[in-house]
Amino acid sequence: MKLALWQTLPQSDIATALQTLGEAAKEAAANGADLLVTPEMYVGGYNIGAANIAAHADQSAQVLDDLKEIARTHDIGLIVGLTLPGQSRPYNACIAVDATGLEVARYHKTHLFGDVDRAQFSQGAALSDVFELNGWNVALAICYDVEFPEVTRALALQGAEIVVTPTANMAPFDSVATRLVPARAEENGLYVAYCNYVGSEGQFTYNGLSCLVGPDGEDRARGADAPTLLYATLDRAALVRARQAQTHLADRRANFYKDIL
Repeated sequence: MKLALWQTLPQSDIATALQTLGEAAKEAAANGADLLVTPEMYVGGYNIGAANIAAHADQSAQVLDDLKEIARTHDIGLIVGLTLPGQSRPYNACIAVDATGLEVARYHKTHLFGDVDRAQFSQGAALSDVFELNGWNVALAICYDVEFPEVTRALALQGAEIVVTPTANMAPFDSVATRLVPARAEENGLYVAYCNYVGSEGQFTYNGLSCLVGPDGEDRARGADAPTLLYATLDRAALVRARQAQTHLADRRANFYKDIL
């Protein structure tokens, strides 16, 4: 499966966000990508205030229809960050749609970061399901989620081969992309796709560094600090080799950890 990670500027207008997503999907499909990934809360922006988030959540049914149409039109799968209706507050969510426009998964961010997340969103109630997309076992995380080793480990134990992570990571937290994401991939023998913004939104300056990291902890693609479409292909033979060489999952002694899990 060939991935396109769309490292882009935040966009607060939903109509413009969908239009530019369609343009990116067209370009990615023309370059042979099977799946296009956006940053966290791509449709309408992340750091935009609780009232705007709530208003965007009210439009989510139409947004979902539009995302499915984009996927069908360009014959490409999508994993897109957006807000969805929640309990006391909306959810910080992402949705996976296959190339036929079928929704195959949705996920609500479970680990909220800082005052902005907590003022705008409800916490998700469960980690991602592991689902099949283009012959791969895929799971979802959002931004801060991937910084918790337990999250990726739990998804790996459920059979995930790639954890796709839309993010809105900002300066000065470069180490998330450069140290933690490679560690999550290597210690679990899976791919991690991490797709971030660049540019500014409110008080945040996003730091790019989007990447696909392989199950050996090495980059397959890495962005800098400018808008770009990054391409990389998942390699099953490389996954098998890494899992033969790195036996952390098989060598766990879970009885020692049960009291903290």
